Amino acid sequence: MATFMAIAKAFTESKEKPKRSIIFLAVTAEEQGLLGSQWYAENPIYPLEKTIANLNKDGANVHGSMKDLTITGLGHSELDKLAATEAKKQGRYVIADQQPEKGYFFRSDHFNFAKVGVPAFYGSGRYDHRLKGKEYAKTQADIYTKANYHQPSDEYAPDWDLTGAVEDAQLYFSMGQRLANEAIYPQWKEGSEFRLARKIKD
Repeated sequence: MATFMAIAKAFTESKEKPKRSIIFLAVTAEEQGLLGSQWYAENPIYPLEKTIANLNKDGANVHGSMKDLTITGLGHSELDKLAATEAKKQGRYVIADQQPEKGYFFRSDHFNFAKVGVPAFYGSGRYDHRLKGKEYAKTQADIYTKANYHQPSDEYAPDWDLTGAVEDAQLYFSMGQRLANEAIYPQWKEGSEFRLARKIKD
């Protein structure tokens, strides 16, 4: 939530006011079946056919600066290219989710937007620590998953390294700024099962 609020604050303080409307949506009941995002998808403030994109921020990288930008659902939409451009500015490279068997694309709130045709993005640094390498990143992720994931112990810890969370927030801000100000209209790629939902609304 802190990352989410920091991005929102950056937009409110930006000298460049967005040409398109931006909604910051904090939904509830994700763990109960993505119920909050489902409600919005069924009761949108603005028409979904005019909704340019959904950028989903789920959790934060607390293990430090990463060279990778892992995109969950890589290959589905043209948002991949936008993310890759902004990641390159940070000296990062794009990779696909390294654990596709866990179905993360279908387990976070962007999924409800994808189902109704809104191109959705979900990414963060995960697998290649900028200073300590891939093995360190994997070890830290494994420790978190085993000890804290969906556990009462999943609380703030003073040894967190938030430099990676800051980089991810900056990337989301840059993507959002371009989507809000440039004449771009991301589409689903050929072969994506979500493409038809968007075409019906065009």
